[in-house]
This record gives sequence, C-alpha cells and structure tokens, in this order.
Amino acid sequence: MRIERSLEELGRAAIARALGVEASAALKPTSDPKHGDYQINGVLPLAKQLKKNPRELAEAVAALLQGAEPVASAEVAGPGFINVRLADAWLASQLNLAVADLERDGVGESEHKERVVVDFSGPNIAKQMHVGHLRSTIIGDAIVRILRFVGHSVIGDNHLGDWGTQFGLLIVGMREFGDSDALTREPIVELERIYKQASERAKSDPPFAQAARDELAKLQSGDPVNSALWRQFVDVTRRELDKVYERLDVRFDLWQGESFYNDTLASVVALLRERGLVREDQGALCVFFAELEAAPEELKRQKEPLIVQKQDGAFLYSTTDIATLQYRREQLAATRVVYVVDMRQSLHFKQVFAVAKLLGWGDMRAEHLGFGSVLGKDGKPLKTRDASGRAITLASLLDEAEERALARLREAKAEGKLDLSDEEVEGIARAVGIGAVKYADLHQNRASDYQFDFDKMISFQGNAGPYLQYAFARVKSIFRKGQLDPRTATGPIVLGEREEKALGRVLVRFGEVVHLAAESGQPHLITDHLYELAKAYSSFFEACPVLRAEGELRDSRLALCALTARQLQRGLGLLGIQTVERM
Repeated sequence: MRIERSLEELGRAAIARALGVEASAALKPTSDPKHGDYQINGVLPLAKQLKKNPRELAEAVAALLQGAEPVASAEVAGPGFINVRLADAWLASQLNLAVADLERDGVGESEHKERVVVDFSGPNIAKQMHVGHLRSTIIGDAIVRILRFVGHSVIGDNHLGDWGTQFGLLIVGMREFGDSDALTREPIVELERIYKQASERAKSDPPFAQAARDELAKLQSGDPVNSALWRQFVDVTRRELDKVYERLDVRFDLWQGESFYNDTLASVVALLRERGLVREDQGALCVFFAELEAAPEELKRQKEPLIVQKQDGAFLYSTTDIATLQYRREQLAATRVVYVVDMRQSLHFKQVFAVAKLLGWGDMRAEHLGFGSVLGKDGKPLKTRDASGRAITLASLLDEAEERALARLREAKAEGKLDLSDEEVEGIARAVGIGAVKYADLHQNRASDYQFDFDKMISFQGNAGPYLQYAFARVKSIFRKGQLDPRTATGPIVLGEREEKALGRVLVRFGEVVHLAAESGQPHLITDHLYELAKAYSSFFEACPVLRAEGELRDSRLALCALTARQLQRGLGLLGIQTVERM
C-alpha cells in the first residue's frame, strides 16, 4: 500500500467536497508526532482564491476528514493547517494485509510500468576499478533492484570504456616493453604499467606517438592482429572486473561498451547533418544550441557547443552517447534511460539529451542521476593513488572493509558475545564489510559529497550498515529462541502500547518509501526508513515483551516482529546488502 498517496487522495476529495474546488492536499508528515501523523497544507493557498478565512475553510475540510475510516482526528492549527492523526485500528488493518503478503510485504507494483535501461559502473578496459567507480556501481545496482521490484522491465547495462586512443598506445607498448608472463599473472597491473610507460614515451618521442596512432587506425579498420590483441585486453580485464562485481553481488544484463557502437557513428553524424543540427567550425562538426530554435533555453545560453566529430575525422564520447540512445530506443524499445554518472558530467548529458529530443526521440525519457564525490577525512576528494603512486583499487578497499569487520567480530567472540565457529564469523564478516561500504554510500543523498570513514562505516551503532544487519539478526533471534517459524506469525496485529503504535506507523510507510525511491532514483529514502524502523523496533523490544506475552497479544507482537524482519531484509536486499541470521 502507498499510504501517503491514499491520504493525499482522501484530502483532495475532502477539499473538493467541502470547498467545491480541485486542489492538492499538499500532504506531508508532521515534524513533531505530538501534533499528529500528517499535516494537510493545501487549504491555506485557497483562501485568497475563495476570498474566505483560511481557518474556516480548514474547519470545513477537517470535519469531513474526521469521519473517514483512516482518520482518528483532524484538527486545524495555525493559520489553516490540518493535523491528521491516523486511527490505530485502520493502521492495524493495513499491517495485517502486509504481514499476510509473504511475497511482497504489501508493496504493490507500479501502475505505469516502463522498460528502463540503467547505465551504470562503466569502468575502462585495461584499468583496475578504483574508488571513483564505487558510487556509480553501488547506486546503479540499487536503482536496478528497486525499479525491478516495483514492476518495471529493467536492463542493467555496463557501458565499458573499451575503445579509443589508449589502445594504440597499449598495442605499441605491449610490443615494445610488455611482459607476457606478467600479463598472465597480474593482467590489469601489467596493462596499467604498459599504458603509463607508453603515454610518457609518446610525449617525448614523436615517432613512437605516430606509431601508436598508426596502430590505432589499423585496429579501427579491422586489422586481425591488432583486433586479436585488443580482444585479449578486453577479456583479461573482464575477468578481473567480474571478481569485483562478484564480491559486490552486482550483475549486468548487457556489457555493451563504446566499441559496440563504433560502426554506427558515421551514420549518426550523417543523421545530424541531414536534420540540420550540426555545422562545421574550424574543421570540426558541432551542435550550436544557440542557433537552434527548438533547443532548451538553458543550453542556448551556453557558449560551449557539443562536438560530434573532430577536425581529423575522429568521433567523440558525445557521438557514441547519441548512437547509444538511438540503439536503446530503437533496438531495446526503452521508454526510459537512466545514467548513473558523476554530477560533473551534468552539462554533457543535458546536451546529449537535448540532441536526442531535437532528433524526435522525446518519447524515450532520458535522465542523468548524478552523484557527488567520495571525500577523504581531509574533506578533499578521496585519492585514487597512495603516497607511492600506487592505485587505491576498489578491491583493496573492500579487502580492508572485510578485515575491519572480521576484527570487530573476532573481538566480540573473544568477549563471549558471539557463539559462532571461526568459519561462520568469516562469512558474516564478508557480509558485514561489503554491506558497510554499500550502506555508507547509499544512505547519503546521492547528489551530495560524502566523507569515507571506515570507523563510522564498520559500526554496530547509529546509522550504519552493521547496525541494521544486527537489528535484523536481533529480530530473528526471537523466533529462534521461541522455536517458531516467522512465516506463521500472521497476527492479527493490534496496536495497544505506545511503542507498538510507533512501530506500526513506521512499518506502514514501507510501500510508499519504496515507490518514492523508484520514482526519484534516491536509494537513501529506503535507508532512512530502515534506520527509523530499527530504532522503533528497539524501543518496542525494550518495552513490549514478546515471548512472555500470552494469547492474542503474543500473536500480535510476533507478527510485528515478523513484519519488521521482512522489511529489514527486503529493504537491505533492494540496496544489494546481505542480511545474516546471527550476529
């Protein structure tokens, strides 16, 4: 159920009946639960239109709301706000529907289903994944999971950087100073070494730089020898990438990088010429938005054109991105395309999306879900290399997270707080370490920068992944102790004690939160809900005995526990975070 949508519709209907106008109820949760659960603010703006006292208008609407089944009270406050408190019996009825729904926990599917392509991660071939790939991978995977759960048909696409000038340097570098044994032992490390050495040499050795350009041209024209070498670079990189994705439990439906679109770039430029969207400037072909009447006003004010072909005839990322949009619209039949890419690429995507609309592709919605930077403790962007110049890889970051989690768990075991085997502790440490890294990223508003801090991340207190994993294990321990199957804990739920009511008010919002996260591309809405749920459950657990309760009260509290565990597990699962039964 989407509780806030239902209440918004209830408020809108009450306004229409009481005041004779169609208007939004402007519903929002109250800032202080003492005043109620929700506040309706939609009456106040109507006072000027209707030329009446806003409090009188609000009183008329409140009187109608008072008789509605979900509403325990509707009271006018301030100049014309309406504070609404939900009826406990109605809340309990909604929770009973959710607890009986073992498949979806009461979360309905979207009314308007779409075919969505989510473009995320996108590392470069011949390079290790570093901390800079962390956010795109984690956020993108969560968005895929959330959209899929609410019923959309989702295609996750890893748009690899597998084409371009670097491959000319790699080819000549491999032949000049490559080590085939090293390429077998540590392929990405060796390719990075070759590329770095070749790049430096090309700066001071014009014949070497020309040889790299020549080899690139041969590759682009289909030379079998260079193509085989390029394929080797791609294959060894894919194997290394797969190891990291396996640890992160991230999957893709497609791996269609830049090379996939190479043969279509000339036709894309021809189409842009045909539609009159490009003109030549100093030998390059560019889109000048200020010269296009149908272009967005924001881009008309930008002096920066979108270059689609350089003076030497080479194509650019922009050309590839336009070709990619065309493929996703025409071949994948996408109705929505989502790019999970750094905020710094905002202008680029605005320009590419504008070109797509000018080409008549506006029936496919394209969105850039940008994200901020990962910062170190010094408040500056987290370095991708250490003091010795070595890359700080994503794999090494995950290693440290797991090691820190393992140290915490071993400490707990040594203190007698954890009765598990060493093997079990190591398995839990993997789930806790990886989950901590994911949660630390996802509980931020994705548009914000955030500070990467292992000490806060691997914490069993506060708003951190391990705390929520522990909260889940804590709920499960009740059923283990009582030798009960949580699937049979179906209530009925009755909300009597203050802590039961508070927990119920959090639980009933889950469906609303999941849909809002799907619609806005904001996974942190789910983390916020889960943290509030864990806190509400903790208060409930302290105040309301479960196994010592009897009869219907015991059944009700067991159902609240079961629904709490299911929401924690499902919510964390939508974020790609594993739960553990014991901690």
